[in-house]
Amino acid sequence: MDSVNVIQSNLPIWACLASLLAIPGIALFRKEILLRELVTFVAGILKFYFVLQIFFLVKDGSVVETKLFDGIAGINAPIVFRVDSLGILFALVASSLWILTSLYAIGYMRGLKEHAQTRFFSFFALSLSMTLGVAFAGNLLTLYLFYELLSLSTYPLVTHNQDKEARSGGRTYLVHLLSTSIGFGLPAIIYTYIKCGGDLSFAGDAILAGQDMGFLTGAVLLMAFAFGFSKAGLMPFHSWLPGAMVAPTPVSALLHAVAVVKVGVFCVIRVVVDVFGVDLLGEINANLVLCWVAAFTIVTSSLIAMSQDNLKRRLAFSTIGQLSYIVLGVALLTPYAVQGSMMHIAMHAFGKITLFFCAGAIYVATGKKYISQLNGLGHKMPILFGAFTIGAMSVTGLPPTGGLLSKMYLILGAADAQQIALLVIYLVSSILNGVYFFPIIWRAFFKPLPEDAPETKGAPLACVLPLSITAAASIALFFFPGILHNLANLMMPGG
Repeated sequence: MDSVNVIQSNLPIWACLASLLAIPGIALFRKEILLRELVTFVAGILKFYFVLQIFFLVKDGSVVETKLFDGIAGINAPIVFRVDSLGILFALVASSLWILTSLYAIGYMRGLKEHAQTRFFSFFALSLSMTLGVAFAGNLLTLYLFYELLSLSTYPLVTHNQDKEARSGGRTYLVHLLSTSIGFGLPAIIYTYIKCGGDLSFAGDAILAGQDMGFLTGAVLLMAFAFGFSKAGLMPFHSWLPGAMVAPTPVSALLHAVAVVKVGVFCVIRVVVDVFGVDLLGEINANLVLCWVAAFTIVTSSLIAMSQDNLKRRLAFSTIGQLSYIVLGVALLTPYAVQGSMMHIAMHAFGKITLFFCAGAIYVATGKKYISQLNGLGHKMPILFGAFTIGAMSVTGLPPTGGLLSKMYLILGAADAQQIALLVIYLVSSILNGVYFFPIIWRAFFKPLPEDAPETKGAPLACVLPLSITAAASIALFFFPGILHNLANLMMPGG
């Protein structure tokens, strides 16, 4: 049984339904653009409100529970929500950034006169419902169900442009995510179900705590989970993410910098903490296999990012590396590293969404999407490139941005684990982050604008305002990290 205070409440259901119930309104007002956008904003604000109400219930270490369905198809595992500090941290990040991304999407979609905007906003809302379903999952079956539904609901967003490139990227996206989850994740869940006697709940001790398991079995099972939840972007199951960059930038920004990719690392954290438990993994040392796969991904993706001229692809490979920062941190098993992993979910989200927002705003204003085309644009769009600089500083881990704090915890966690080689990888990777980000900033501010460059129109205010807010938030998180730190601390034993 739980040793924590359990609160029965339907708030998690309402938080998920807020965006789901907006879809009929979005479709109804498909010809009334202002009303359609108003429905999107109202749904986003309501979702964030419900998430905030749950936060106030769990911020002292309590959990909120509600059952959706009893066991299905003879499986003794109900579909249940159970919101703890990890779930609410992720939900706060996703729901708050949905509001800003909705505003950004309006400026982006209008600026480019995009087609099928009603369909776009409808699936956008659906994907946020599935994201919160993952965040609130109370057992392994519920987690897997919403994970799969998220893959399906985001496919139309990835293929939004409906051209050959979009269809190819969408096929890669869906085939990779479904094949890995069915080929690796589902067998891992079935094995766990049999091994633990049918109890897949995240309540109480870890699901496999106290089970007899050796290094080989533990390592194979752990990697089956890690590769099964391939939204985490671990190599070699990462190619879906750069391929999905064919999606409109608002999709790349929220779903591929926050919601989808963070669902992947969120699931890996759940597996380490709530399926295996840090004690069992520490005893059999199976975590070291995951550590070195993540370390390889960090370095390799950083090196690949340096060679990319397409701005969104450089950001995509950067994201792959940053996701493995989180995976490596939780795999180190030390309190500092696990807390750093949880904090980096938020720190990276605000920094990376700023960078994606900037990439999209540059494209709307100038039609340029290659780094080699950005010479001198910083003088034309100083606010935009100033925000890009702040986002790059946060992802690199420079003061005064929140990325410094989460990376500091990760490095301290590696030191606590006495894994000096992995500590060095964190440091070297941060240097590589600067190597592939700051030439972009230098090019924008310190190289002259080409003489034959056409007159540059400014990016829409609806694009510039959200990226300014997320850049400011990246700085604010450096000075006011208390909420994130407290929620991360609650996940630790005795927290």
